[in-house]
Amino acid sequence: MNAEPLLLIAAGGTGGHMFPAQALAEAMLHRGWRVKLSTDARGARYTGGFPHSTEITQINSGTFARGNLLAKLAVPFQIAGGVMGALWNMRRDRPDVVVGFGGYPTIPALAAAHLMKLPCMIHEQNGILGRVNQVFATRVDAVACGTWPTDLPEGVEGYHTGNPVRRAILDRTEAGYISPGDYPMELLVIGGSQGARILSDVIPPAIAALPMNLLRNIRVSHQAREEDGERVAAFYKDNGIQAEVQPFFHDIPRRMTEAQLVISRAGASSVADLTVIGRPSILIPFAGATGDHQTANARGLVEAGGAIMIPESRLEVTAVAEQILSVLDNPDGAMQMARSAAKFGKPDATEALVAMVEHLAAKRQET
Repeated sequence: MNAEPLLLIAAGGTGGHMFPAQALAEAMLHRGWRVKLSTDARGARYTGGFPHSTEITQINSGTFARGNLLAKLAVPFQIAGGVMGALWNMRRDRPDVVVGFGGYPTIPALAAAHLMKLPCMIHEQNGILGRVNQVFATRVDAVACGTWPTDLPEGVEGYHTGNPVRRAILDRTEAGYISPGDYPMELLVIGGSQGARILSDVIPPAIAALPMNLLRNIRVSHQAREEDGERVAAFYKDNGIQAEVQPFFHDIPRRMTEAQLVISRAGASSVADLTVIGRPSILIPFAGATGDHQTANARGLVEAGGAIMIPESRLEVTAVAEQILSVLDNPDGAMQMARSAAKFGKPDATEALVAMVEHLAAKRQET
């Protein structure tokens, strides 16, 4: 019989679910727990960064979001089979706590934990609960919220833990900010792979529309889709703007730290990075996000004074240029935005999740 307490983590097949799960796994292993991860084939692609001592179980969990009608009809049977498998595994090796991070692959573990009356909780990265977390929010012992405020079902209390960020971001917590001025200034333009084309269409001409006294000092790092990269780079060059255009920057933490302004989508992890480092930003929520959750992700930071939000429906060159100018032509205001963003940040998000897990485990021992 194992003396160490066991944590079962269940996470779906996207980085947004898997990266916070990895952070919790690392922390709990460091505290002497055993950790098991339950995920599907998509999630397994992200397990390379998990500690080797994490026991990984790959389950067959269907999703209603993809596939033809026949595939969707098979989903309930796949989920039922997954729940039966999870029950069997939990009876053989009973977890002390179960934590779900969202996505359909979390259904078997959370359902089995609910049936066995095991302590369990969920972590929601976005400001609006995902479909699976919506189902389990009223059936778990605690709901951890990465974004605040989070839209929760009536009667459900959420705990604002924040979203765990990777070590390269944590190492730059509240890094010193250099206000805009008459010297070289960095603009970082980043957007998720979904819907990033509109940023490549609008942001470069908006930057080119800035007054020359600012434009001559601007250096741009622009993350663009591979198929858009050549035309975006050509536009910057034709307008005399020094820019580096890449489909992906491997050194985002450094570029964000050096930036006077960041223009970004409002994914939960991007917002978390901005608030941990503490940088002024213009956030453009992806209009196609489920439940418009990126708008919810941005709302708290905007209300705190750390960001400006432009809805995609109002994204046009003049409006973006005006907002860029409002930051770069106002050093004191930009500094205040940076401070407000850092104040809003949650660099201790992983520790907050750990505390919730240990609290649930302690409550179980008392009963």
